[in-house]
Amino acid sequence: MKKAGIIGGTGYTGGELARILCTHHGIEVKAMTSRQNAGKNVSDIQTHLKGYLDMEYTESINGSDLDIIFVATPHGAAMKEVPVLLETGVKVIDMSGDYRLRDVSVYKKWYGHEHSDPGNLDDAVYGMPEFFRSEIKKADIVANPGCYATATILATAPLLISKAVKNDIIVDAKSGTSGAGMVPSPRTHHPFCGESIIPYSVGTHRHTPEMEFVLDAVSKSSPKILFTPHLLPIVRGILSTCYMTFDLEMTDEDVERIYRDQYGKEPFVRFVDEPSVRSVVCSNHCQIGAKAFGEKVVVFGAIDNLVKGASGQAVQCANLMLGLKETSGLEVPGMGV
Repeated sequence: MKKAGIIGGTGYTGGELARILCTHHGIEVKAMTSRQNAGKNVSDIQTHLKGYLDMEYTESINGSDLDIIFVATPHGAAMKEVPVLLETGVKVIDMSGDYRLRDVSVYKKWYGHEHSDPGNLDDAVYGMPEFFRSEIKKADIVANPGCYATATILATAPLLISKAVKNDIIVDAKSGTSGAGMVPSPRTHHPFCGESIIPYSVGTHRHTPEMEFVLDAVSKSSPKILFTPHLLPIVRGILSTCYMTFDLEMTDEDVERIYRDQYGKEPFVRFVDEPSVRSVVCSNHCQIGAKAFGEKVVVFGAIDNLVKGASGQAVQCANLMLGLKETSGLEVPGMGV
């Protein structure tokens, strides 16, 4: 049994990691940190884990006693934790955005501060197994993808790789309120967002350079993305609607063939007629659909932002890094209703 630690165990991401791992047959959670709740029982804070995870939060973790550590802290904090952990020889998956971008100037532009650990950026592997599986298997540090980025990259990459579309992409994405994290804000206060749809971070969302960087890495297409995220009055789930222009004459059948060729053997990606958030909630699955309209094509990507968009994808990567079956702990369907 491999031993895992979670740094930042009180948030939604840390709690979701613990939920998935507490029934995993190859990875056991041995430590979870929380400065605020150190000494308290994990299941007293994450009450859904009562009866499944009996341990106390600690202030810190000794990496040398573990096989892998998930760093579920905000950006800026993770880069201070990761170098010390790597020195102990433990494998690390960073759940923040600190290691997703290779260029420190791009990081500073979008995140608003200097990167304090540029030396590890080149070693960090982007944690999307559908495109970087072989690299993840050999990695000591993995940068877990962002939720919007996951839905959008999985939806658009096959058409870019096949050179079927131009490189200008419009992305209209909608996410549940859990994507904003556990700390309440005026925007996520229920009376404000409960019966509304709210666009936010228009042109400034930090997943934009991540999408462009990764899509260019897999397709060599230099994509240009206009990204507008929206907040939906649901708890979990993302639907990313992506508009592209064909560079070749394509039918719906041609488009479907591209996606089935790309993802036909992938355990967690499905091409369907009508992607649905409810079909993927609480699962590590991504549903993709597409429709051609003359010179245009619309592609949809639906995921659970807390699972395939965060903790589930991290466990998928951990399985690969530790030599376990890639789907271990994740072989469950979505809720459906």
